[in-house]
Amino acid sequence: MIYFDHNATHPLSAVARQAWLDATERFIANASSPHRLGERAGRALDEARARLAGWLGCGEHEIVCTSGASESNNTAVAHLAATRDGEAWVSAIEHPCLLAPVRRYFAKRYRLIPVQRDGVIDLGWLRAELTRGRPAFVGMMAANNETGVLQPWREALACCHEHAVPFLCDAAQWLGKLPGAGLGAADFVSGCAHKFGGPAGVGFLKAPAGLRPLVAGGPQEEGRRAGTGNVAGVLAMVAALADRESALDAVGEKLAIRAQFEAELTLAVAGSTIVGGSADRLWNTVSVMMPEIDCRQRWVVKLDKLGFAVSTGSACASGKEDPSHVLSAMGYAPGEAARVLRFSSGWETRSADWSELLDGVVRAKQELTTA
Repeated sequence: MIYFDHNATHPLSAVARQAWLDATERFIANASSPHRLGERAGRALDEARARLAGWLGCGEHEIVCTSGASESNNTAVAHLAATRDGEAWVSAIEHPCLLAPVRRYFAKRYRLIPVQRDGVIDLGWLRAELTRGRPAFVGMMAANNETGVLQPWREALACCHEHAVPFLCDAAQWLGKLPGAGLGAADFVSGCAHKFGGPAGVGFLKAPAGLRPLVAGGPQEEGRRAGTGNVAGVLAMVAALADRESALDAVGEKLAIRAQFEAELTLAVAGSTIVGGSADRLWNTVSVMMPEIDCRQRWVVKLDKLGFAVSTGSACASGKEDPSHVLSAMGYAPGEAARVLRFSSGWETRSADWSELLDGVVRAKQELTTA
């Protein structure tokens, strides 16, 4: 099976696995315990926190270790709802782990920032609206998980700070694929290890002082998040990110491989189009609307049988499942959204793997059209 679903989760990297194993042997104690073994584990956590802060460009005291981006986003939104007046403004293409807590904690006081057809948020809308009012905060992902489209988070951040509005950036898909430098300027930044080869169940939140804990029951993380510190998980996360940050020189080569695949795909499969193709996108992500074929014969299932793990950009319009909110926000009709596939590679994915995927897609189309 050739794996092309890295945006869902990246397999644990060898570097992260070794770091986790080493940490479980070296740091056996609770990092909050007062004895020497506990203090040793606590120092390891602090050193990992400092390394992460260095990549982001923020203070190490601003980093809170969490179970992942979902917890981080929920924590940030709950804090903002309790401490800020006004509406929440978040982009219409955010991951559910940001949209859901906004709908919960801000109830009827939120607005969705519109996006353009290419999947980039309407920065002009944001600038214009900020001249008319001040929201409680603005939330925007750095890169979209379905399309890979990069968002103008730097420009949005500058605009928000000009109007003294807190800015929350979900960097789950960005980190480990593009440089983390500069993200720390945002008031809140969320991320998770399993998107770049770290273990599942560990992540972080960059937050200002005074963060209200979502998880209560202990003084860990300086009172900002209760729970026994996941020393091995955090060290493995940092090791994985260090490995990815050191490989960023290869991004240009990866982009060229993706561009070749897209050109060959649209030529080989008549009627296929790249979603967000005119926008800057993550080097590892291809979102493609396939030609119109009976949706009951799922592309994902067919490709799985042919030996490729891919994902669909939306559920089939079966009447029981809604189409992708991302594609809907981009202006795609439900029938179009039901034909979108997402191929997402990892650092270890070879050019030959992309070539095999292309052959698999062509074969799948032939079998689907003749079935």
